[in-house]
Amino acid sequence: MIEFGNKATVLIVDDHPLVRAGLANRISLEPDLKIFGQASSEAEALDLIRDEQPDLAVIDVSLKGSNGLDLVRQIHNRFSSVRVLVISAFREAIYGERALRAGALGYMNKQESDEKLIEAIRTVIKGRRFVSQSMTQRLVSQALDGSPELNGVERLTDRELEVFRMIAEGHSSGLIANKLFISTHTVDTHRENIKRKLGTRNASELTRYAVQWLLENH
Repeated sequence: MIEFGNKATVLIVDDHPLVRAGLANRISLEPDLKIFGQASSEAEALDLIRDEQPDLAVIDVSLKGSNGLDLVRQIHNRFSSVRVLVISAFREAIYGERALRAGALGYMNKQESDEKLIEAIRTVIKGRRFVSQSMTQRLVSQALDGSPELNGVERLTDRELEVFRMIAEGHSSGLIANKLFISTHTVDTHRENIKRKLGTRNASELTRYAVQWLLENH
């Protein structure tokens, strides 16, 4: 619980230094908010949180060497007092519900305004969910009508989606393995599962599908 008169502390987790600096500068302008620290990776973030837990972690869904959603899960399971707002350059339909299932209280696209960012931060710090109106309507419809049958990219697991995104960005299996700290055999297994779920017949079709998806959703 944040005591009256105290500033809420915010941890920023993003692997782009300029983005971290921009977020920190903007948040620091608010009289009720204080930057707790900055981290570029899952390991850095957990080290900072372990010693003294901030009120809020603002986490990019794409982190170097890990998936931001994995970090969200770890924080949710190990540091339940730390609230999480996930930000991303991807459309809400891709990562919004995944972020909430992982334990985040809010999700926001990086293209939103500074004012919307501050609104999201204050909302999540208070323990309330922050999502767009369209996502709220979708979640309500699912609750009333039951979850719709998943298709296409929606059927991918979080790890498969991460590999799929890296394929779209032109990374080889070897580079994906290095970035995710997994074996090339594991990456190839993910590739086969992705091809099966998306109905693509070979590596070329998968790459074309991935590139088109990235163009439409980034």
